[in-house]
Amino acid sequence: MAVYTLPELPYDYSALAPVISPEIIELHHDKHHAAYVKGANDTLEQLAEARDKEQWGNLNGLEKNLAFHLSGHILHSIYWHNMTGDGGGEPLEKDGVGSLADAIAESFGSFAGFKAQLTKAAATTQGSGWGVLAFEPVSGRLVVEQIYDHQGNVGQGSVPILVFDAWEHAFYLQYKNQKVDFIEAMWAVVNWQDVARRYEAAKARQNTLLLAP
Repeated sequence: MAVYTLPELPYDYSALAPVISPEIIELHHDKHHAAYVKGANDTLEQLAEARDKEQWGNLNGLEKNLAFHLSGHILHSIYWHNMTGDGGGEPLEKDGVGSLADAIAESFGSFAGFKAQLTKAAATTQGSGWGVLAFEPVSGRLVVEQIYDHQGNVGQGSVPILVFDAWEHAFYLQYKNQKVDFIEAMWAVVNWQDVARRYEAAKARQNTLLLAP
């Protein structure tokens, strides 16, 4: 029985145009994201078979595959909801996301500083990866992370709340090799209401990461 399922998009394929074309949304969700879901489920089955047969020769590869596909599924599931056709701008008190705005200012000095750092992090990720705004539970601060592939180079326990997909499949059909142009355009569709909800939920779970008894 499948453990993970492909979530439905919260909008139609054309909802984010012209920033992201309908063709890219369809291929990205229906093919690429679906492949990560299938990969995670297939790997769980292969791990179960390895346990049943006590055959551990490929364990390292299977564990790496599970981390890759599961992280890809999780990040994409956040990604779709982080965007909206009527988004963009910056989080403001008058829009009901003042707590997020304050946290960004406290953690990065200003919204402009945060925007510049996340843009650079996403645009300069080597090869395939993501730029991520995450809640770091030990300090209670927001941090920007570069994620290589889907799962590398992150602080343990950090919770992603805003993710920019910098894999070529996210933009190449429309932006060609101009990754920076795509990342800059992404700011016009950020759903700050969704990011703020994720921030509040992450704060509420802050003490679940125990460093000492």
